[in-house]
Order: sequence, then structure tokens, then C-alpha cells
Amino acid sequence: MRNNKSPNNYSKYEKIPQDVKGDGEVCFGGSGNRQESIVGENISPLTDSDMLLSTTEASILSANEVAGRLHADLRTGLRWSEANYRAKIIGYNELHAPEEDPTWKKYIEQFKNPLILLLLGSALVSICMKQFDDAVSITIAIIIVVTVAFIQEYRSEKSLEELKKLVPPECHCLREGRLESFLARELVPGDVVYLNVGDRVPADVRIYEAIDLSIDESSFTGETEPAKKTADVIFHHGHHNKDHTNMKNIAFMGTLVRCGSGKGIVVSTGEKSEFGEVFKMMQAEEAPKTPLQKSMDILGAQLSFYSFCIIGVIMLLGWLQGKALTEMFNISVSLAVAAIPEGLPIVVTVTLALGVMRMAKRSCIVKKLPTVETLGCVNVICSDKTGTITKNEMTVTVIITSDGYMADVTGAGYNDCGEIHIRDCNSHEQAKQSIMNLLEIGAVCNNAVIQNGTLLGQPTEGALLAVAMKSGMYAAAENYVRIQEYPFSSEQKMMAVKLYQKYGNAKEEIFFVKGALEILLPQCTKYMFGGQIVPLTKKNEAEFMTEAYEVARKGLRVLALAKGKSFQDLIFMGIVGITDPPRPLVRESIEILMRSGVRVKMVTGDSQETAIAIASLIGLDVVHQQSLSGQEMDQMSDIQLEKIINSVSVFYRVTPKHKLAIVKALQQTGNIVGMTGDGVNDGVALKRADIGIAMGKNGTDVCKEAADMILVDDDFHTIIAAIEEGKAIFYNIRNFVRFQLSTSIAALSLIALATLMGIANPLNAMQILWINIIMDGPPAQSLGVEPVDQDVLKQKPRNVRQPMITRSVIVNVLLSASIIILGTLWVFQREMADGSGGKTKRDTTMTFTCFVLFDMFNALSCRSQTKSVFQIGFFTNKMFLLAVGFSLLGQLLVIYFPPLQMVFQTEALTAMDLLFLVSLTSSVFIVSELKKWFERSMERRMYKNRSEMDFV
Repeated sequence: MRNNKSPNNYSKYEKIPQDVKGDGEVCFGGSGNRQESIVGENISPLTDSDMLLSTTEASILSANEVAGRLHADLRTGLRWSEANYRAKIIGYNELHAPEEDPTWKKYIEQFKNPLILLLLGSALVSICMKQFDDAVSITIAIIIVVTVAFIQEYRSEKSLEELKKLVPPECHCLREGRLESFLARELVPGDVVYLNVGDRVPADVRIYEAIDLSIDESSFTGETEPAKKTADVIFHHGHHNKDHTNMKNIAFMGTLVRCGSGKGIVVSTGEKSEFGEVFKMMQAEEAPKTPLQKSMDILGAQLSFYSFCIIGVIMLLGWLQGKALTEMFNISVSLAVAAIPEGLPIVVTVTLALGVMRMAKRSCIVKKLPTVETLGCVNVICSDKTGTITKNEMTVTVIITSDGYMADVTGAGYNDCGEIHIRDCNSHEQAKQSIMNLLEIGAVCNNAVIQNGTLLGQPTEGALLAVAMKSGMYAAAENYVRIQEYPFSSEQKMMAVKLYQKYGNAKEEIFFVKGALEILLPQCTKYMFGGQIVPLTKKNEAEFMTEAYEVARKGLRVLALAKGKSFQDLIFMGIVGITDPPRPLVRESIEILMRSGVRVKMVTGDSQETAIAIASLIGLDVVHQQSLSGQEMDQMSDIQLEKIINSVSVFYRVTPKHKLAIVKALQQTGNIVGMTGDGVNDGVALKRADIGIAMGKNGTDVCKEAADMILVDDDFHTIIAAIEEGKAIFYNIRNFVRFQLSTSIAALSLIALATLMGIANPLNAMQILWINIIMDGPPAQSLGVEPVDQDVLKQKPRNVRQPMITRSVIVNVLLSASIIILGTLWVFQREMADGSGGKTKRDTTMTFTCFVLFDMFNALSCRSQTKSVFQIGFFTNKMFLLAVGFSLLGQLLVIYFPPLQMVFQTEALTAMDLLFLVSLTSSVFIVSELKKWFERSMERRMYKNRSEMDFV
């Protein structure tokens, strides 16, 4: 087993030597890395302004100057009394979430929904008019809706709390000459901290000693490779350049030490750190209302308007007829209350909840109910690259040996899943041996360890170990005894180990070397060709460089490998191409999304070359569309960015601030934006986006809490399933609205016409109540659980500017309502004209049953706005069949069961009566089916004409 310990492990109480050198002197330890040791001053008292030092400013100052600015002593650290004083001045090293509203206040907030307020008004009016049955049913509906919405939102408002987890609970800090371990919240600017492998950086730190120090900043900058850290001063182009990837001497709070060790002085803590900036940006951002919430607000306003219109018109007509105003007021208010669909909020909530449950089965967790439907409106998805489009696991994908043999490597991640496929060659055995010799160097010249698919060490070394596992070479290091290691440095760009064979007799020393080709190749005098060592010529060097260029041009990182008896006499063995490959099915997913009208844009902190290469692999248009850097965005105004935002497919070298600007610019240009991500740097944009989508396995806690939806399996393909559900949910809700409005208008019009025409009321109070139950009850609500139409993904995203009640919906509602009104009135007049004199039980029973059967057929036709029931299938919605079946059974009991006959004032009908009513009421279904058939025929004809015009 390899030794993965840092060369600078420390105990809890380590005495610090006092013989450090002065500023500017450089010490070379055994590792060959440089160390800058500094002495500053320790002066007190200080003010808040004395401790304000940005990371940008600290990076361009020497560590001695930083210590001087912060009045700190790097030999002994701060005194305890001084640290306590500073903590009082500048505050603790933690992130302060705003004080939360009490639970009861959050619950009350749910009542601000316009539709809920309208229902509350209806319930109040019902109580005043002593219609307690209506008041109770409306109140129960309100309580169900408000409680479900409250529970969902209560669970999801934890984004700012989760940011606190970025600050590790403990740190290793130098105080009064002794190394202490205490809570990281007690750190202050000027403290000296020690960093080791596995540590999470407790604050923003200016590094003054770095021993092979690499820090994983992927969750912050988006960079795949861990950042190599140095103690050197960084020279920026300008004082205000805030490119975090260039701050090689700064360790940022919340990032993870992957390799080596280091020491540094704290420059920023808590909300003044770079992560504190992200925290404040999240505080400032409000999650926007979902399109469904906006649609329901508009619908609530429309229903309120129509209700008041009903009251006004009926009161006016009654007054003109000379009827008492109080009587007309009672009638009009009762009709208005009845017109308000109290079942609508329940249907919306149940439909969304069932959608959430279905999505959970497809590895997608939705935290807020209205979010589900938003997916059907999304027309732009901005996807983070590292960890979302890719797995953030470096993988060897190409092998080229020095004798020209090439192989492709399948599989991704730190495991043995995948194979090495040798391309066509003359000698397969010789190719295999050359590849094995190459992979042996990568496995032996390596300090990483893979345990159960988890990498301990550098990602590049993990990639070499993973490909060694696929070839059976993972344990190659056990055949050698390591004598010395020459660690990688930013200057040398090489790593080497000196060793000898464990089981050999000669104990001959040999060097295994890996590094950048342009550095390693000049050190080689020979190369391996066909199993023989041959001299390396300039022509050979040019050929190897050309091969490497072709590999790099595809976005792969090139790593060269060699061996030899000395550094000046190395034998070149070949190169490997390493990349963070796209996840499986990402390309296919993006193609499906683009065909359905959803544009995909890639957002990354990586370089332009890497970003363009990955974008090409996943099918994004990088030829006709632009790529834009964070630095270029900084030079643009908001208006300039909005003008070009839709023509950009790749954003690179971006920070959290840039991601937020991208989302805002897209929203300003009328887009509904979905944002995917897995890192802390995605948190602000995830919260601002119309729907934030986080990765479940590898996503940070902050990312998950800021998002609206979590992909449990980290599979980008799951987004397609979620969009299917989102589109289906909206159409189901609209189908319900169509059914309820048509039934509601028919019932209201029937009663209003009878009242205004001065004829007997066709229905009594109990019959109206039964119709109201059907209108808002199971048959109506079963429309909300209609299965997802397989063609729904082909439809373009819903236009959020289009209201819930469109012109098409209004036409269908009025058509169905007209048929129901005319048919029911005709039956009532037909029965009244039988010469029995006055209204009888048979008259109302026939009219009542006619209306109910019209309702059932109308519900059947409302299952789809465009497709025939024969296309979607009679038995695909089992809930609908059960609801209609029980409703019809209830209607038969009302007609034939004596106790219910007394309650509803009905009498038994003959089989011929029922057959007549079924034949008549089916007309609403038949007319709807004919209308759909006609519309589909017209659409096919228009599509055919367009296709012919395109061909011409």
C-alpha cells in the first residue's frame, strides 16, 4: 500500500522553532519546494479597518507585508488576548443567516394567494347567508391546500443555514508559539493556520509555506484539476483582478486540501471571505414565482372579476324587472359563490403532489410543489460542466505508445469498469506489451490510492491508477522498492521516482518519470520501438509533438511517460490523454431537449479550450454560436449582455457572480431558465433561476438546499423525465379547469335563465349540491392524474405569457356548456309539457340525471385537449374510471334507493328513460371528438403544405 501521508504531519501541541529566516530568504526542504518564512509585528489595539484585507490585495503582497498589515507574528502567532480582542471587533468566523419568521407567520403567508383570498371571501359570504354546507366545504379545501404548501416550503428554506457547514468545526492554529486545535469560528485575521491532507480550509488564507500543496477548488471555481499552491507573490494585470484561479497563494474558505501541506495567515473570515460574498449574494436573491403560481394568480383575478360581473348583471336585471333588491342580492351572491371552483386548489395541489411522487420514482426529488410544472415551461438550461455534464473524475481515454500503437479506453471514474481497445495494428501482442510497459510507469510513479471507488490523492494520478486497474497493473508498485521521490512542481512540471526491482538480483536503480511532454521530451535521448531501444532524433521529437497536439486539440490533457537510468538519459515510452469525460447519455439527452425546443448552454470555470472540447463532445453548437468568458462579461453592461446572451452556447472562466448575471440576462430576454450545478459556486444562480437543479450524489449541501430539484442519480438524462412530468401536469390542470368551468357555467346559466325567465327552477337545492360534489369531487380531480402523454416532450415549452384560460380553452368551455344547457333545458321543457300540470318529481329527476350524465361525458372528453379518447385509451386512467363508476353508482342510488329518493326528491326512471338520456347526453362527447378530429386534420394539412413549400 502506498504511503499517502503528508510530509508535514503535526501533533496537537507542537513547539515552533524560533530560528526562522528573514523576509525574502528562501529555504529548500527535502522535498525541493520553496518556503517563504516571514516575521511581522504584533501590535494592539486595532480597529476594524486595520483588519480589512481582500484576497486580491493579499495575493499581490509578500507574506511579510500581509503579516505587517495585520500586525501578526508568523513565528508565534497571535496572543490569546489579542485574538479575543479581534473577535470582539470583527466578529466570529461564521455566516449569519437572517432571523427567520416564526412558524405561525410562515403559515399565515400561505393565505396571500389570490385564489385562496377569493375562497375565503366566498366562505365568509356563505356564513353570512347561513349556507353553512358551502362554508364548511370551502374552508376544508382552503386548509388542505394551505397546509400542504406550508409543509413543502418549510422543508426547503434552509439554503443559508447550510452555508454554515462550509466552515469546518475545528482548525489547527498557532497561538503563542503552540499549535492548538479549536473551533474554526474563533479564527480572526492574523491567525496562523496549518493545512494538511483532508483538511477543509477554515478561512481565506494567504499561504506562506507550501509543500506539494494542492487544493480542490472545483466547488468554488469549477476547475477540474486541484489548484497547485505556492508561497510566491502573484502579479496581476491590475489591482482589482478577481480571477480566483490565478490566486495561487490564496487558500479559500471551504475548499479541500487534496495533497501536501502548508501554512498560512488568515486574511478574511466569515462574511468577509470569498464564500461570504456568495452568502451575501444568496441573501440578496429572491426565488422567483413559478409560471404556475403566476397563472393561478391570474386565474384567481379572472374568477373574481367574473363573479362580481355575475352579481352586477343579475342585480341589474332583477331591479329592471321590479324585483326586491335584497332577494336579487341573495340570489346573485349565491350564484357567484357557487361559480368559484373551491376544488381547483385541491386539484392543483394533488396533481403536483402526485407528479412529485412519480418523479421520485424516477430518481428526481422535487422540494417545492409548484416547481414541478415549471419544468414544462423551461426553454433554456444552463448546465455547469464539472460534476454535472461530467463526473469530475479524471479518466485516461487515449493511449499512444512511442512505437505508434494506439488504444482507446472506455469507462469513467476511479474504478476498473471499462476496457482498453487496441486500434488496428500489425502485431497485437507487441502493442499490448508496449501499452503495459507504459501503464506500469503511470502506476508506479504515483502517490494516489483508490479505495472502493474513492480516490485519495491527485485526480491525474487517480486516472493513471484507474487505467492500470483495467489492464491488471494496479499493484505494479509492489514489485519495486522506492528509494527517492522527486515531487511535481509548477517549475519542473514533472514527477519522478528512483527505485529498484524488489525481486531482482542486480538491484539496479531506475527512474520512472511522468510530466508535461514539452518538458520531458528534451530529457529523453532514446525511445522504445518494437521492443527495442533506439536513438531519439529531432524528426521523432516533432512526430511525437504532433501526436500530442492532436490529442490536446480534442480537449484532453496530455501526460508523457519515460524511464531511464538517469534524468539526462531517459527512454521515451509514450503519452496518455486524460479528460473529465461527459456522463453517459448526456449527448443523447441534449439532442432530445433541443428537438423539444429547449436550448442548452454550458457554464464552466475551466479554460476555453477544455470548455469548447467538451461542448463539441456533447453536441452543443460551437461553430455558429459564440463562447464568452467571465472577463469579457465584466466589460459589458447588462444591456450589452442581454443582446448577445441568446447567441452564446459556452461560458468559460466564470465565477458565481457571472453565473448569476447569465441567469438574470436570460430571464430579462423572456426565457424560463433551468440551472444545473453541483458546487457552492452554483448556489446563487440555482436560487435565482426559475428552477435550480442540483446533483444528489456529488452535489454540495449548499447546492442541494439552494436548488428546487435534486437529481438523486446525478444523471443529466433524468431532466428529460422531469420535463415530461412538468408538461403533463400543466395540461392535466388545464383539462380540469376546462371541465370545471364548463360544468360551472352550465349550472349557473341553467339556474340564472330559469330565474330570469320566470319559470320553475329545474333543480332543487340538494340536487344542486350533488352536482357541486361531482363538479369538484373525484371525477373532476381524477383528470389531474391523467398519465403522461408519450408525445408531450415533442411539444415546445409552454409560453408563460399565455394564460391558463386560452382562447382555445374558452371555445371548448362555451361549446360544452352550451350543449349541456340546451340539452338539459330541452329535457326539462319536454317533461313539463307532458300535461301533468306543474313541476313533478319525474320532471326534476329526468333533468337532474340528464345534467349528471352530461357531466360524465364532458369529463371523458376533457381527458385530452387535442387527442381522441380512442387514441389515449379508455383504460389508461384507472382513477378516472373508478371516479366515474362510483359517481354513476351514486346517481343510481339517488334515483332508486328510497331513503335517498326522499332526500333528493326523485323517483325511479325506466330503462328506456336511461337509454334516452345516455343517447342525448353523449352528444357533448361526440361533438368534442368531432371538433378534435377536425383540428387534427387541419393541422396535418398545414404541416403537409409547409413541408411541400420547404421542399420547393
